[in-house]
Amino acid sequence: MLKNDRKQYESEKVSDKIEFCKTRNKIVNTDFLDMASRGEVQKFLNGESFKNYFFEGGKENADRSILVLYPDKITEEMARKNIGNILEVIRIRLPKELKYEHRDYLSGIMKLGLKREKFGDIIVNDTGADVVVLKEVSNYLKQGLQDLTRFRKSEIELVSISEIKNIKTEFEEFTIIVPSLRLDNFVAELARSSRTKAEEIIIEQRVFLNSILVEKTSKKIEVGDILTIRGKGKFIFESVERETRNDRLVLKMKKYI
Repeated sequence: MLKNDRKQYESEKVSDKIEFCKTRNKIVNTDFLDMASRGEVQKFLNGESFKNYFFEGGKENADRSILVLYPDKITEEMARKNIGNILEVIRIRLPKELKYEHRDYLSGIMKLGLKREKFGDIIVNDTGADVVVLKEVSNYLKQGLQDLTRFRKSEIELVSISEIKNIKTEFEEFTIIVPSLRLDNFVAELARSSRTKAEEIIIEQRVFLNSILVEKTSKKIEVGDILTIRGKGKFIFESVERETRNDRLVLKMKKYI
């Protein structure tokens, strides 16, 4: 889907959800949004008077999240307590002799014919994986996974979304050296590419800043920003450590692992 088409499509969907929320006085939600779609939705919401919303993906800084809208009669805190009625987790525990990667879980789910918008992040760990999913399809997905050959010896259960809230995010710390805090400098270092290639990556709409698609190569990055490069990973700009003798900046970075 082209960017302009996606923008219009997402705006129309959200506009309908807002109207339903207002007229029915009910909490409503979208399907899972990837970062590009979330960025377009956020831009649309920034221009609207409706402010009763939040994004939720089950864990902090989720790559995929749903938009939750709630009526004036309840608070955001009350709406957040309702997440357990919207999202659920499919927990897969593999036999000791097996170890799968993210793509193995994803391809298995996609074989079941489930739309990608119906499930969120797949959180892989040492014993298996947790799949964040809309509760409306959780039983279907659980049964389907149990029928797949690759998971027949696995333990698969449904657990509350609250069970992944306290999972500690692990990081790999490292430093990079850049001439300035421009976006293209960060992308070149993090993607281990030339500045020209970094510009291409940005133009190809593969770079997100704090979950928002960014296409301006000269955009200034600030401490605390989260930078995602499709195919390369997600990174946090932790701090400026020092300057080198030739006025380049040594930056402390963290990569989600």
